[in-house]
Amino acid sequence: MHDNQPRTIAPDDLPEVITRYLTAHGAHDTATAATAFTDDATVIDDGNTYQGSTAIERWLDRSATEFTYTTHLTNAQETDPAHYIATHHLEGNFPGGTVDLRSQFTLRDDLIEHLAIEP
Repeated sequence: MHDNQPRTIAPDDLPEVITRYLTAHGAHDTATAATAFTDDATVIDDGNTYQGSTAIERWLDRSATEFTYTTHLTNAQETDPAHYIATHHLEGNFPGGTVDLRSQFTLRDDLIEHLAIEP
C-alpha cells in the first residue's frame, strides 16, 4: 500500500532532469532550463500559469532578469517516482527580500510535465 506522503531524500537523489533545470535556472541559462520541460508542460508561479514551450521560455527569461537573488536548496522530497518537491531559500532584491519556495515537480518521460512554485 502506498501512502503518497513525501519522504525526505538527499538533494543528490533528485532526478537528473530536476537537477538540470535547477542548475540552469540558477545560472540564468534559459536555453538549458527549457530543455527540462515537455512540449506541453505547465508552470505555475506567483499566481500565473504558463502553458507550453513558448510561454515557459518567456517565463524563464523574465524570471532570470526580473530580480537579483541567491538561492539555497534546503530540502528535497519524493512522493513517488513522478512527484518531487524541492524547497529553496531565496534572498534578494524582490519584495520581502527573503522567501522559502517549494517547487513541486511532476515528471513524464524523464522531463518536467508540471511545476508549481509556491511559498
